[in-house]
Amino acid sequence: MHDTSLFQLGIGLETGAHAEDFRHPDTRGAPERSAHPCDDARADHFIRADDGRVYAGTHLIIEVLDGTGLDDRARIEDAFRACVAACGATLLHIHTHRFSPQGVSGVAVLAESHISVHTWPEVGYGAFDVFMCGDAQPWRAVDVLKAAFETQDVRVREILRGDGIVAA
Repeated sequence: MHDTSLFQLGIGLETGAHAEDFRHPDTRGAPERSAHPCDDARADHFIRADDGRVYAGTHLIIEVLDGTGLDDRARIEDAFRACVAACGATLLHIHTHRFSPQGVSGVAVLAESHISVHTWPEVGYGAFDVFMCGDAQPWRAVDVLKAAFETQDVRVREILRGDGIVAA
């Protein structure tokens, strides 16, 4: 096998995370927040919510129905970047693959976790996962995906990953 494209995912990550600056323009240059729940100084990196819950992060299972453009890698990558900006996350890398005759799988690796997708454009369906820890706001991705794929039919399930694993 001579196809080196499978090795592109790790390129540039040998020395650690290299963030792309895809924050919303209104937040660029803002001072860093102290005591970030994912800060390296924290032993467990878990979120401690105001209501007393302690969990690793919020994982949204997002189903896009009757969507358009779900076979377009560039559109999906743009949607990933827009989600990252809207959610206040840090993009490390995007990798997508288009299948023949149709469909796209992809992942945006984030400092806060990931966004992933697999699409069935022939029926207008996209299965997205948005998993983020820390101060990121994963629910903001829902409206971004609605707009990006021109649909109002988006269904969401929330899972608090690691809920109750670490004591408050």
